[in-house]
Amino acid sequence: MPALWIAHVHVTDADAYGEYAKLAGPAIAAHGGEFMARGGKYVVLEGNKTADGQDRERHVVARFPSLEAAEACYRSDAYQEALSHARNASDRDLILVELPEG
Repeated sequence: MPALWIAHVHVTDADAYGEYAKLAGPAIAAHGGEFMARGGKYVVLEGNKTADGQDRERHVVARFPSLEAAEACYRSDAYQEALSHARNASDRDLILVELPEG
C-alpha cells in the first residue's frame, strides 16, 4: 500500500536548509517518492508551535509506493547525508503514514 511522508518544518538557517533540500529531493526520488506539496500557502487550524513560539511554516508531503520504501529512504545514506544539513538548520516533525486501500 502507498504511504505519505509528511514533514512540518520551521527553518532556522535558510542557507544550510537549502543544501538539505538540494540533496533530499534526489534521495526521495531514488526511493520512488513523488512530491505532492513543498511549501506553499497553508492554514493552521490546530497544532503546536516550536520551542521559540514560531509556526512550522514549511510543509512537505511526498507519496511513496509503500511504507517500507518511505522508511528505507529515510534510513538511506543519501538521505542521511541530506539530513545532516537540516539537523541544526530547522525544527522538524516527520511522520510516515500508510494509506488505506481503496
